[in-house]
Amino acid sequence: MRRRAPIPASPLPQRLGIDPVRLRLPEGAWPDPGTYLRHRYEGGAGAGAMARLLERGEVYGADGTPVRPGDPYTAGAFVWFHRDLPAEPVVPFPLPVLYRDDHLLVADKPHFLATTPRGSHVTQTALALLRHRLGLPDLSPAHRLDRLTAGLVMFSVRPADRGAYQGLFQDRRVRKEYEAVAPYDPALALPRTVRSRIEKTRGVIAAEELPGEPNAESHVELLAHRAGLGRYRLTPATGRTHQLRVHMNALGVPILGDPVYPAVLDPDPDDYRRPLQLLARTLEFTDPVTGLNHRFESSRTLQAWEDLPGWEASP
Repeated sequence: MRRRAPIPASPLPQRLGIDPVRLRLPEGAWPDPGTYLRHRYEGGAGAGAMARLLERGEVYGADGTPVRPGDPYTAGAFVWFHRDLPAEPVVPFPLPVLYRDDHLLVADKPHFLATTPRGSHVTQTALALLRHRLGLPDLSPAHRLDRLTAGLVMFSVRPADRGAYQGLFQDRRVRKEYEAVAPYDPALALPRTVRSRIEKTRGVIAAEELPGEPNAESHVELLAHRAGLGRYRLTPATGRTHQLRVHMNALGVPILGDPVYPAVLDPDPDDYRRPLQLLARTLEFTDPVTGLNHRFESSRTLQAWEDLPGWEASP
């Protein structure tokens, strides 16, 4: 069985922390690469953009030269280009780095900033901003944190270490603690461990709890309460999408500021008022590369606990 040739290095650098698109030319009797690319995007949202890229000479072959009309078509060859990046609203909160060595980086992500590019959030993501700001093109997330959740996010600095750090989370060798502010219910017996089956359908905003074998587990503790609110410590043993938000809602104490549970709302994506009161507070683990024992703690606080009127009236 013939092996495919290795993928050549990209001739293009990242742009604002975003990798160029790489396409492999398929088998076919196309007169040149540009004709194939126009056909590939014909009738779609990217048709005009591809035509402009070709006209400007911004689609490149592996040798770093632009694709031109009449260039030979070679099935299996690669081309690269940068998509036009639309302007995105700047998330107006700092993204401090708490720790960095040759292998690992830990950032303290604000609310409303996505961890990685997805949908309409591309350059305004923790990954793109840190790559661009720090000159670390190979930076890669070891795990993900919801856009609406603030707190600690880990990244691997080198591609060679990526699997080791991602494996920490896959193998549940990281102790994670979260804090949340939610209504206080004196009838709710805590602490308790919540187990259920959570399923998230692609394209559907809210995850669901369904009958069946549990695949999600969260330990919930009440740290303090006052004025009808509780401050909770949440310790997830698993990492299902929206797990803590789903479990708190199921207990009858949905997290303050949640636009999905118990009801799906449609907030303006540029509205930074009343952030979700959920914080990834601590990460604790043994570094699989250096062997160091790490414990990181977010410096952020949850505003609704410290200043409820200010959170409710935040601009």
